[in-house]
Amino acid sequence: MAAEAAAWAGVLAAVLAGRTLPQALAAAALSDGRGAVMDTAYGALRFRGELEGVLAQLLRQPLKERRLHALLLGALYRLAHTDAPAYAVVNETVEAAGPKWARGLINGVLRNFLRDSASTLERARASEEGRWNFPAWWVDKLRAAYPEDWQALLAVSLEHPPLTLRVNRRRISPDGCLALLAQAGLAAGPSGPWALTLDQPVPVSRLPGFADGLVSVQDAGAQWAALALDLADGQRVLDACAAPGGKTGHILECADVDLLALDADAARLERVRENLARLHLDARLLAADAADPAAWWDGRPFDRILADVPCSASGVVRRHPDIKWQRRPADLATFTRQQAKILAALWQTLAPGGKLLYATCSVFPEENQNQIQAFRKTHADARRLSLPAELGDGRLPPARRNDGFFYALLEKTS
Repeated sequence: MAAEAAAWAGVLAAVLAGRTLPQALAAAALSDGRGAVMDTAYGALRFRGELEGVLAQLLRQPLKERRLHALLLGALYRLAHTDAPAYAVVNETVEAAGPKWARGLINGVLRNFLRDSASTLERARASEEGRWNFPAWWVDKLRAAYPEDWQALLAVSLEHPPLTLRVNRRRISPDGCLALLAQAGLAAGPSGPWALTLDQPVPVSRLPGFADGLVSVQDAGAQWAALALDLADGQRVLDACAAPGGKTGHILECADVDLLALDADAARLERVRENLARLHLDARLLAADAADPAAWWDGRPFDRILADVPCSASGVVRRHPDIKWQRRPADLATFTRQQAKILAALWQTLAPGGKLLYATCSVFPEENQNQIQAFRKTHADARRLSLPAELGDGRLPPARRNDGFFYALLEKTS
């Protein structure tokens, strides 16, 4: 068991040093205890605000040793938010601590927490970060942008995300897929036109039809991108920031189109290739910067463009809890400049009468509605169109069945 504690400490220490959680997990090369280590790493980052508040009470001064700090965060998460036996958590964490002085420190901190955990947690939750488990600046931004819903948005972002499938309706119907899932002992229900959400998440290896391309794993909110793009057979389509390829595959499942999938990261573009191969679909793939059409565009305009632009990813933090601690307010200005540059560049490649869908997985207005308002002020030929009724004004906040997204459909009038 001490090996698991050492593993989660290594993963969390890497995240505290600035690596993303997926990078840290990949570097750890987990095998034994992978599930427990991943749950602890994700959980400690989801509840980091509260856990840091606990440590501030139990330590005389902040720990300089990042690994011990990470070890304690993981142990406190397991004590406060799981049903793991307290004695086992303390013993394995102490054993993984290393030198005698470190073992004594870890043992004292954890046993002091257990003596009065309820009061210690209550005091930790007195601050905004401790209560909401988000940086204070993030809480302030959501409060301003969603004055009636900000608390619910923060709360749902601490939940475990659902496992949602996109049914490949070229190959199987949603009802047929439900029957396959039932035969495999998996309960699910519809959560969108092409979406089925499982009652309980399972490893991808347990999903019937996944390897054969009958289904893909894709959030219900993300599935609206291809559906909102108003696709038809024969169109020339650009997926401008395609990796890892979930929306690319969905576009090709929706219609027989001539699709160019573009991404600036050649390594991530391989994920697109792998996804399309599993789905038995084909597109032209190109590693290039969407903001620089001179480097890749052949001059033939596109009928449809999906601009799923880089963003803060503030709408998907329950899947990526490291993001909320690694983002800084200044990052938003960087993203908005990049988004504006990409949007203006892609507009040049859109045919008159063509449609561009601007998409983010952000909940912050400056990346969403403010970006579109600014673009339309400088582009008189951009007309904003209605979206499917389920998307309302384009803001799709995080909810139990979907992550947070924003969509805006623009038509080029001349």
